[in-house]
Amino acid sequence: MFAALHQTPLLNLSLLQNQSVIDRIWYYINYPFHIGKFQVSLANVVIGIFIFVVAVIISRSIRSFMERRMARHARLDPGIQYAVLRLIHYFVITVGVLFALKTAFDLDLTTFAVIFSALSIGIGFGLQFIAGDIASGFILLFERPVRVGDFITISGPDNKMTEGRVQSINLRTTIVMTNDHITAVVPNSKLVNQNLINWSYGERRSRISIPIGIAYDSDIDLVSQTLLSAAEGIEHVLEEPKPKVQFLNFGDYSLNFRLLVWTDRPRRHVQIKSDINYRIQRLFKEAKIEIPFPQQDLNLRGGAVQFIPAGSELGPEEIEEEAVNRES
Repeated sequence: MFAALHQTPLLNLSLLQNQSVIDRIWYYINYPFHIGKFQVSLANVVIGIFIFVVAVIISRSIRSFMERRMARHARLDPGIQYAVLRLIHYFVITVGVLFALKTAFDLDLTTFAVIFSALSIGIGFGLQFIAGDIASGFILLFERPVRVGDFITISGPDNKMTEGRVQSINLRTTIVMTNDHITAVVPNSKLVNQNLINWSYGERRSRISIPIGIAYDSDIDLVSQTLLSAAEGIEHVLEEPKPKVQFLNFGDYSLNFRLLVWTDRPRRHVQIKSDINYRIQRLFKEAKIEIPFPQQDLNLRGGAVQFIPAGSELGPEEIEEEAVNRES
């Protein structure tokens, strides 16, 4: 009898009156409503929501299980762990959403192909930047030019350089925590298409260059020794490879050198430069080595320069006439 009631398009009150309260409630829960071409019932919607919740729980359980297994392998790169866990999460949630929609709205999976085709056209025209960010996110996860935990330098607003550590790589954006503990949300396409400096990529060591200019009459041997002394004892500066001084060129108003040091803490390069510059300033002052500044010399050829005293009531022509009278 329940099957007959379920197939009836309209409520048959005479039959419902002979049913128990439980049967009536069950009938209303399973009664199909038509929304356009979709057939929906309260029971199917509840089951669809349940499937989605189960998918979320399964995703979290699998990720927790994989994290425990990966934690046993200390040599496994954190970036690979993050990429695998993120892809598992996307896959499980996508499958759960598809099955939830199919159950709740009795959809044919071929319908999703039509929907995705329409969405691809919209993405191609109106959402091309978002699509580019999403595609760049997968490039970052698979090619891994930037990984979670890397310290990078990128071009920020107004072409200012922004430095920070990568906290997470999401589907569309990458979260970077700067040295000032400010969270920068960077589109993935910017990391893929634009130039950036990855201080943690490849070898851990990196070289730091500190340029300096000295006066032309300075003793260059004394300058070299003083610069090498400035690098001694600086925190995070490696003893091997040893610091080196290079004579770059003859500048317009200075002899240009640079001090090269190596460090295994590239993300501290700003503080290392600051410490060395403080030391250079102090040692140059003790050694009486002059750091020049731009100067311009004015050379006059022929004629004379006339100085008009402040507060004088005479004009330039009157002053010139008075000077001629004095000479005569």
